[in-house]
Amino acid sequence: MFEFDGRAIERIAAAELAALRAAGVQAGDSIGWLALNHPRAIALLRACERLGARFVPLNWRLTAPELASIADHASLQLLWHDEAMRPLAEQVGGLVDLPLPPATGHQAGDLMLVYTSGTAGAPKGAIHTAAAMQANIAAAIDVQGLDPSTRTLAVLPLFHVGGLCIQVLPTLAAGGVVRLHPRFDAAAWLRDVAAWRPSTSLLVPATMRALIEHPDWATADLSSLDFVNTGSSIVPRALIDAFHARGVPVCQVYGATETGPVTIALRPQDALAHPGKAGRPALGVEIELVEGEVRVRGPNVARGYHGEPEAEAFAGGWFHTGDLALRTSDGLYEIVGRRNDLIISGGENIHPAEIENLALGDPAVAQAAVVGVPDPRWGEVPVLVLVARPGSAIDEAVLRRQFTAQLARYKHPQRIVVVDALPTTALGKVRKSELLRRLT
Repeated sequence: MFEFDGRAIERIAAAELAALRAAGVQAGDSIGWLALNHPRAIALLRACERLGARFVPLNWRLTAPELASIADHASLQLLWHDEAMRPLAEQVGGLVDLPLPPATGHQAGDLMLVYTSGTAGAPKGAIHTAAAMQANIAAAIDVQGLDPSTRTLAVLPLFHVGGLCIQVLPTLAAGGVVRLHPRFDAAAWLRDVAAWRPSTSLLVPATMRALIEHPDWATADLSSLDFVNTGSSIVPRALIDAFHARGVPVCQVYGATETGPVTIALRPQDALAHPGKAGRPALGVEIELVEGEVRVRGPNVARGYHGEPEAEAFAGGWFHTGDLALRTSDGLYEIVGRRNDLIISGGENIHPAEIENLALGDPAVAQAAVVGVPDPRWGEVPVLVLVARPGSAIDEAVLRRQFTAQLARYKHPQRIVVVDALPTTALGKVRKSELLRRLT
């Protein structure tokens, strides 16, 4: 466990800057970071900013060939790693010769090159400028009410913009204190909430579920938490309700790797009254819905993809997220799914999240995913794929009764399939294209 504030990071950053210079790193170079969570990652980011280099956080859940492909695409000059990742780094080194030639297309102010999870193809490298990251920090501070009294318990991986940019960097900028776990462990989180008494923490649905299912959940002391934040995917209502039942408001941040990610956010004071909503546009962010798709414009948005100067996703000055949303009369947004996941059955639109969230309310269901399977009569029909909780058996008849009570008939899954595991990315997002291939 590591505990630090912004002053401590600046001291470490001075040493990292000296090390980069000694290694011959120059402005425009790209520096890879492959390690478990450590304050040195944040310090290296600051050192890269001062030097004009690009920080490239790498997902240690990827395989060596996947990482080698990213290293090559990013034109890494250095790959820094910790001892835990040494074997993986050595495998990557055996697949790609470092240093690589400096990348073309680098611009002054470029600071971080972070790769998407690749749910719809090969990962893309989003280029974040220092100015965009500062805009994201300002938005995160504003929407969460962070200040010098903030105590943030950080457990999500820093290789992702969520783990790094929603609470960690903003807390440090606001003058607060961060306690960083090398990686998430439910028991360790519960112990630290009771002992270290953080005011907030960032979670994702998978970690929320792990906490709720932990035997100490019911008796854990959560009284220090003003709120927890979550995001990365649509959050099942059952998980939100479990935290609210313990008196902990659940806020949400909607965004993407390309948007900083703070784009739409539910403020702590609104969390209990609007469970499940993503919130309102963050500071400086503009949102438009085009045929239901969320498009984003603002100072926090990445300037584009590395190696793709004319990327269609950034066309017209707006980032086209591919996510679908609804907007209520009072200005709150609700994310309902991915454009590519939308199922059109007999001319009717079906959002998979409606079916998935209902299925996840069943205590026997651990994971749920819905895909549209081709059908000669209806064009396509929804198929529900489930993973059971350990020691539980899923009763299809019980689920069918829930669907009958709460969903229009055309939304009912034609089939319910139980599998041992869902295909996911290294960040835990379901690869629905692969799941569809398995079903057809």
